[in-house]
Amino acid sequence: MEELFREVNLKFYKRYSKLDDSKEFWELMKAPLRQSIRINTLKAPFDYIVKRLKERYELEPIPWVKEGFFINTREFSTMIEHALGLVFPQEASSMIPPVVLDPKPGELILDMAAAPGAKTTQIAQYMENEGCLVANDMKKWRVNILRSNLNRFGVLNALVTQKDGTYFGRFKETFDKILLDAPCTSVGMVRKSFKFAKDWKIDRVYMYSKIQKKLILAAYKALKPGGTLVYSTCTVDPFENEEVVDFLLMKTDAKLEKIKLPLKSTPPILEFDGHKYSEEVKKCLRLHPQDNNTEAFFVAKIRKP
Repeated sequence: MEELFREVNLKFYKRYSKLDDSKEFWELMKAPLRQSIRINTLKAPFDYIVKRLKERYELEPIPWVKEGFFINTREFSTMIEHALGLVFPQEASSMIPPVVLDPKPGELILDMAAAPGAKTTQIAQYMENEGCLVANDMKKWRVNILRSNLNRFGVLNALVTQKDGTYFGRFKETFDKILLDAPCTSVGMVRKSFKFAKDWKIDRVYMYSKIQKKLILAAYKALKPGGTLVYSTCTVDPFENEEVVDFLLMKTDAKLEKIKLPLKSTPPILEFDGHKYSEEVKKCLRLHPQDNNTEAFFVAKIRKP
């Protein structure tokens, strides 16, 4: 597999070999993803949906998400439960950020980069449609997909906005909780589409890192004291992960909290490509594909004192 990545994009291979040079990393980066789903309890009881599915499919529980299952099908066009909005096809590691955010009914929550809405519907599910969920995205076509998914999956407590995420920095100390699932180079999604490796350029890493730093500062400003901000990406690059969190720690009084979930993880990066980061970033969650046979992912749980 290493040879394949070398041939397709040598710069991509060289950069991430410095991050993880294990054979397992490169094998799993190209291996097909296991299909996973999340049960949507906004539409019907959990046990009822699971019972229906088990009559036709094999379900394997995802340890870190009660509502998540690996499933032995990719044919959702013929699945009535999918058509009815009872199940949401969602990658297993992408279910982690809403679990870490721990939304509660009645809270005021911001999903700063919400489209297409998988995590948004998951947050609404945990809120039991009570309180207010501001679901934002900056692009009209993505907002349209977001609205469609919110309607289909029975979300009733969402206010959809179309803004640059930095806009919300003006609402100082407003939100109980904020999810910033930031736009990124999507290196973790190579298992879905090899184009993310083929089209990768270091310039895009630098570009996204700058955007992410602006977004995380705006999110922190909008967070109430005592509130929780979850920062996540589907990439492995430290410039988009540990560096962004380290930047927030330097600029604000933010505190990191250790994420405790029943899964395997890779130690966070404290130094990469000449950049050094605070020991505090050890509290972040870094997932490489071989850890749990999922997409690569990064999650940080941030608390405002």
